[in-house]
Amino acid sequence: MIPVVHHPRYVAPAPARSQYQWNKNGLVRDLLREQGDVFAWHEPEPMPRRWLEAVHDPDYVAEVLEARVPPHKARRIGFPVTPEVAARAQAVPGGTWLAAMLALEHGYAANSAGGSHHALADTGAGYCVFNDLALAAVRLVEEGTVGRVLIVDCDVHQGDGTASLTAGHPDIATYSIHADKNFPVRKARSTLDVPVPDGTGDAAYLEALAETLPPLIDQFAPDLVLYQAGVDPFVEDRLGRLALSYGGLTSRDTWIAATLRARGIPFASVLGGGYGLDALEVSRRHVASILALGSAAAKQPLHA
Repeated sequence: MIPVVHHPRYVAPAPARSQYQWNKNGLVRDLLREQGDVFAWHEPEPMPRRWLEAVHDPDYVAEVLEARVPPHKARRIGFPVTPEVAARAQAVPGGTWLAAMLALEHGYAANSAGGSHHALADTGAGYCVFNDLALAAVRLVEEGTVGRVLIVDCDVHQGDGTASLTAGHPDIATYSIHADKNFPVRKARSTLDVPVPDGTGDAAYLEALAETLPPLIDQFAPDLVLYQAGVDPFVEDRLGRLALSYGGLTSRDTWIAATLRARGIPFASVLGGGYGLDALEVSRRHVASILALGSAAAKQPLHA
């Protein structure tokens, strides 16, 4: 069974003036449950405040948890931070950390939310409030759970917040393959950035991935990978500029899982980006990603 982390707080009511699809996490949960006994469900604890403050500015953490984020930061995030949104923002990084812990035990686990890679030290951005990837990685390393964490980000947008927040941690490396001309306009510096041009399709994307990621994996030798499995490189995604097909996304995830498991590296995936007018179609993309990752991981023993 594939371990999946989910918390009821992931499904928060939509704040006013928000264009983010707040029903996506609930749809993903329901579609996964329709698969039957494929998944083992786990509920996380919220990320403790002291770990939020280890990555984010304590004043910003207080603004979020007390639901008093100022308007200029709310505009940058893309929606107001209500008490329900604040509770969700604390639950999601707890879920990513738990997925990582389950991956260390089972080889692979998925968080049914997360991938908030634009959140910075003192503000959120781009629909991201707290950076669950950076939070989980820092906690895992500083608690001594693992020695090295590699964050692999295949969202169509560069993981600028993750790169910035982990830049001072030698035991955390970041990889981002993304549309060169997409958001954010000002990119941060990941350990390795792979910008690709608009309209890149399956073959060119998978070739770039295969040429650039394995050398970093082998050089850095991580004990664990956190995988941002955004499905917004899809050709019809509302906020993407690339041209991957459904099959291309599945090939990407199958290759990621096989590459990591062949090296004996456990990994946890987070949902990442996916946008469109049809929330059910977007959610099906995310579910297909989790199924592809879990299926490929199951075919390869954890230790090579």
